[in-house]
Amino acid sequence: MKKKILMIVIDQFRADCLNGALSGHIKLPHLQALMRESTCFNRHYTVTSPCGPSRASLLTGLYAMNHRSIRNGNPLPRQHPTIASEFRKAGYEPLLFGYTDVSADPNFLHPNDPDLKNYEGLAPGFSEVVRLRSESNSSWIGNLKTKGYEIPAAYWDLFKPVAANGSTKPAISDPALYAAEDSDTAYLTNRTLEELCAREQQDWLSLVTYIRPHPPLVAPAPYNKAFAPSELPAPVRPQSLEKHKESHPYFAANYTHPANEGLYIGFDGRQDLMSDQDVAELRAVYAGLAMEVDHHIGRILNYLRDSGQYDDTLIVITADHGEMLGDHYMWGKETPHEASLHVPLIIRDPHNPQGHGIEVNHFTETIDITPTLLDWVGEEPNISFNGKSLLPFLKGETPQSWRSHIFAEVDFGDPLEPTRFQEAFGLSQFQSNFAVIRDDRFKYVHFNGGLPPLLFDMRADPQEFNNLAAEPSHAGELLHYANVMLDHRMSFAHHATSRMKIKETGIQYA
Repeated sequence: MKKKILMIVIDQFRADCLNGALSGHIKLPHLQALMRESTCFNRHYTVTSPCGPSRASLLTGLYAMNHRSIRNGNPLPRQHPTIASEFRKAGYEPLLFGYTDVSADPNFLHPNDPDLKNYEGLAPGFSEVVRLRSESNSSWIGNLKTKGYEIPAAYWDLFKPVAANGSTKPAISDPALYAAEDSDTAYLTNRTLEELCAREQQDWLSLVTYIRPHPPLVAPAPYNKAFAPSELPAPVRPQSLEKHKESHPYFAANYTHPANEGLYIGFDGRQDLMSDQDVAELRAVYAGLAMEVDHHIGRILNYLRDSGQYDDTLIVITADHGEMLGDHYMWGKETPHEASLHVPLIIRDPHNPQGHGIEVNHFTETIDITPTLLDWVGEEPNISFNGKSLLPFLKGETPQSWRSHIFAEVDFGDPLEPTRFQEAFGLSQFQSNFAVIRDDRFKYVHFNGGLPPLLFDMRADPQEFNNLAAEPSHAGELLHYANVMLDHRMSFAHHATSRMKIKETGIQYA
């Protein structure tokens, strides 16, 4: 029986684009069709953010508290096995089309090694078939040059919209300087199809990572105008920005300095001063970029069907984290809100059609994906993994003793340049973090450094407007969830060696 695996990771892609508030407004026909013949995990969450940490967790099956690559540029210690290193044990050559955002371990490299000068590194075990990175040299730039494009001297100017109708200043929704057939999304898809065509008789594990709809938010025509700003619902917001700031010091500190300046080229980082029109236009461009990714994912799915590989291939589509998109007057992904942590997960298992069309409403986490894929090819997941295999769900079964909550954590400090949060609160980098427990009823957010907690009733207040943490009537819930979080951290502390015991007969594993 042939066993191929296609895992597609879409960067900064909200779950509600496929199931929720935006799903009825954004046209994503290929993903929506795939959902109807797959197992859809409706309560799937990233365990950390932003890009680098979230991918480190996805690829190692570890919580960030264990792998400690907690911010972009933090090295991932080489001791941790990855999905790629584990699949090599099963005889696969793991293929990468795009990027992993995993920074190299300096303990095994000379200080002059180029891998220590670029945080967008390669996770151990992968063969980098197509190099496409967000902030560093990629083969896409060379492709544009061979097609006659004049590449701006300043790299980020490549993502500056081209002003229309003779205007001297481009609008947010003006098109990118490159055509749709030449975009990074199109290029990655073209190269992926070329390489997969050469491997049709092999089993393979292919990781395809789309940068879009990650900022800068600029889209090639016609995707820049695929949606009118009025077609999408307005952001989910409390009554006023001031009310939002008053709800917690972390939210107030978010606006003390410009932030998310890469949202679009020319943005000054003042999220609190953005006009409603600019917000609406940016949301529409984001939707257009998501539609572009959907189109190209459709090309890959159609290729698998046309080449007879569709029913040999496990298809996994997910995201590293979400995007606030102006909800709660915020942009980006380093918040405890659902828009940031809740991500889609679609899995089509061709060998278990009984799982097709099923929706799973149990809590699942990004750390579950690597154990699942290894389980699918008959490999025992590494003993260090924190995640659990989702294979029973794909068979239409519910595993016993499944988790009742999700856990996530985010660091908002920096070891070299103190962040706006560190400056506002006088915190060290080691105090600048929060952790989240979310179950059927409540979401509890614990902040380090003496900052007060957050508590949301997710049934009565799914939009997370009302922080209940300071209300005496909810003191019991605060204590309960603080205990749950402590228990969780104690239970899932890194256990690769603690599950071993050396005896007279040799090493034994639990």
